Amino acid sequence: MSEELLNCEPRRAARAGGREARRAARAAPLADNLRPVRAGMPGGQYKPLTEANVQTIHAAALDALEQIGLSQAPPSGVKLLTEAGAIQGDDGRIRFPRALVEDMLAVAARNITLHARDPKHDLHLTGTNVHYGTAGAAVHIVDPVTLDYRESTAQDLYDAARLVEHLDNIHFYQRTMVCRDVVDNKDMDLNTLYACLSGTRKHVGTSFSDPSHVSACFDMLYTVAGGEEKWLERPFVSNSNCFVVPPMKFAEESCITMEDCIRRGMPMLLLSAGQAGATAPAPIALTIVQAVAECLAGVVYVNAIKKGAPAIFGTWPFVSDLRTGAMSGGSAEQALLTAGCAQMHRFYDLPGGAASGISDSKLPDMQAGWEQGITNALAGLAGLNMCYEAVGMHASLLGFCMESLVLGDDLLGQAMRLVRGIEVTPDKTSIEAMKAVCLGGPGHYLGSEQTLALMQTEYIYPAVGNRMSPKEWNEAGKPLLLDAAIARKNEILAKAGSVIDPQVDRAIRAAYNIHFK
Repeated sequence: MSEELLNCEPRRAARAGGREARRAARAAPLADNLRPVRAGMPGGQYKPLTEANVQTIHAAALDALEQIGLSQAPPSGVKLLTEAGAIQGDDGRIRFPRALVEDMLAVAARNITLHARDPKHDLHLTGTNVHYGTAGAAVHIVDPVTLDYRESTAQDLYDAARLVEHLDNIHFYQRTMVCRDVVDNKDMDLNTLYACLSGTRKHVGTSFSDPSHVSACFDMLYTVAGGEEKWLERPFVSNSNCFVVPPMKFAEESCITMEDCIRRGMPMLLLSAGQAGATAPAPIALTIVQAVAECLAGVVYVNAIKKGAPAIFGTWPFVSDLRTGAMSGGSAEQALLTAGCAQMHRFYDLPGGAASGISDSKLPDMQAGWEQGITNALAGLAGLNMCYEAVGMHASLLGFCMESLVLGDDLLGQAMRLVRGIEVTPDKTSIEAMKAVCLGGPGHYLGSEQTLALMQTEYIYPAVGNRMSPKEWNEAGKPLLLDAAIARKNEILAKAGSVIDPQVDRAIRAAYNIHFK
């Protein structure tokens, strides 16, 4: 070997070593404040409604509350609402004077925090801060390989929670499916709650099928929290409560559950879920009017129970395919509806939540991708605080897919990058970097100091999405996206155990009939 080649060898090794060091540095986890996307980034850039539109919808909602009102309040609700200033007519409907609504809006909780068992996952619902998470009550699990739908189980709910714990762009876990293997409804509520809590330390949302089940579920919560006082310090579960049955009717049992949960310190999701063209009016604007009116009634109800109780303004209307009446959760109209609702939340300066990310497709395919991408992007850009049902939901909420949950983590990372937007600062608009490259420099920016400094903090990269060239893809054996999602799902589940203390877990399993391992 020549002396020249010998002299070159150390330099090549040094360069390679430098590259490897830089790669290792880039692979190391970033501090949360340096990550290109993270929970709670402010949105609000997209506004489908003008300021005049917003005022028109607000005025129409107040008219609806004064002139139509809501029927079927439970006796306890009638007492609470009428003592607060609502009026019960001869027809039994509760009507809400404008002054009452305005008074309750003035005392309603704002800038609330939804706590997690791990404080780093706390959700700060203020302004246009955006958070993506799950929700829904799917009754089937989707197998994207066999193309089969089977009944969902408590084990499935726990497994999905374990995945969410390890997927950075999914910020909270509201129950995604029904435990169809648990026949007794009380056991189902307990298993639903515990499967979620066992799988993740992120904030959890749950529901109760009967008011009589609330007490036992809170006993379980106190055990997990370490006592009632610890729970009250940091309530880490919220109640997803369908307190209304659109159009403009209270849901009696859900209202009783809501009263109990609020008194026990649980944050409330006031969920109005009408379906445009069916249980809500066909015009998108009037659908928003009805949802806003129903949720304003909920604001009055909540604050009549306890002023300033934490509640999320859950305008959650869905869209129908008017040809068939079937739900169309992945449509462009749904994306507009959700974004419009987000603007109303901002108008009232209330923490808000709505549906985004639902797919009408039966599988995680191209249709699911465009439906979930469009609806999640618009929800985030509109500044929706809580984007529910953002991942995993198929067949218009009838099916849940684990692999879609993993794929959705990538999708939500891209959506949140849209929410972050373009930062125009002196440093990022200075032409000094251009001078260094163009005037006597290398003629490209690939290795520049600025490029290397920003490649991790300003750019986000998919975990399973494939950006290979066709040649690289062919040489790698032509890997499919679904195969990558299955591999990542299996990798996470292989290492993700229960996040409940083993001693607490044993105590709960001794006290309750738990159906998952």
